[in-house]
Amino acid sequence: MPNTTTHTIRNFWLISGIIFIAFNLRPAITSVGPVVSSIRTELHLSNGLAGFLTALPLLSFAILSPLAPKLGQRLGNERTLWIGMLTLFIGIIIRSAGMTSSLFAGTILIGVGIAIGNVLLPSLIKHKYPKKSGLMISLYTTSMSTFAGLASGISVPLASQLSGGWKQSFLLWGGLAFLALLIWIPQLRHRDTANQTISLQPNQQPIWTSKMAWNVTIFMGLQSFLFYSSIAWFPEILRSHGMDPATSGWMVSLMQFASLPTTFLTPILADRVKQQRGIVAGLTSVYFIGLCGLLAGGNHGMLVIWMIIIGIGQGSSISLALTLIGLRSENARQAAALSGMSQSLGYLLAAIGPIFIGFLYDQTHSWTLPIILLMIILAVMGAAGLGAGRNKYILQKEQQRHSA
Repeated sequence: MPNTTTHTIRNFWLISGIIFIAFNLRPAITSVGPVVSSIRTELHLSNGLAGFLTALPLLSFAILSPLAPKLGQRLGNERTLWIGMLTLFIGIIIRSAGMTSSLFAGTILIGVGIAIGNVLLPSLIKHKYPKKSGLMISLYTTSMSTFAGLASGISVPLASQLSGGWKQSFLLWGGLAFLALLIWIPQLRHRDTANQTISLQPNQQPIWTSKMAWNVTIFMGLQSFLFYSSIAWFPEILRSHGMDPATSGWMVSLMQFASLPTTFLTPILADRVKQQRGIVAGLTSVYFIGLCGLLAGGNHGMLVIWMIIIGIGQGSSISLALTLIGLRSENARQAAALSGMSQSLGYLLAAIGPIFIGFLYDQTHSWTLPIILLMIILAVMGAAGLGAGRNKYILQKEQQRHSA
């Protein structure tokens, strides 16, 4: 009985820690878009440079993602995740100083901290909960999306009510990171060594040679391209349709809250079917309808509908991308390697989004071409997803050919 009780307590703290780390993986980024006009005006930034604020964490993701599994091997995933949260906390403090230099320096550290969580949480879940990975990924992605949506919605109200404006509203998210640091402390006694004890594959063939791994990577990257572009610029697009800043921020928040049901359900469904190509086709179609509606515009009521539809497609795409990392991997080390590759190259691809969308708007002074670009990106994402949705492991075909 004592052993059962001890196991239950440890499991409670582990799941709580996973949830609170997930809470922190998006707010420091999604809180920027709704107040980007205030930042741009106060610090005299161009649209392209303002878009770089959202892209900069993604560049950090791209650089750190392949290094995070190696750091996890050396220190243990639990300790590395705690270091990631500490880096995030420090980055939030520095960014809130309000100077242009501190804004960008803090944002880099925020990206480093989040990158560690992005890469190592799926691997840790794969190892700790191998038979419940779909459910745990659902819990993780839903927790992440909930606070991502909340941050978008309350950024403008906080900035308008607090004496420090957007700087103080950013600072508040440091409290959430500090809470995650405290809750994760019990895990520092453990050391997840799954990445060390399990070989990547029998013949040590590089993951980069796998077509399946590239499909997962492109799907991950392009769904991130769409998500971060929307977080950065949808508030401005909605303002061009006549919405005030606070309402446009809440609309982006609504988009993310609308994603929660599909964020939770998609990994569970994906885990129960052999192929996920039907899920990919469905979410791509829904997403495309929403973007078409945003391009067409309409009254505020219609815009609400389009944002909800986009949110449904978004929620399904991000949770499916993370689920595919586990489904296409045979063990925790493969999951860490695939997670590192897909998030490194994927986020490098995604980093182009906010910058290029801002650049297109600066050149055309219209949101038509940027939205059309998002629709093209969605089509390519769908094609990659159809490849990634096949029932194969990342190096299965290549290994069979090598053995033959």
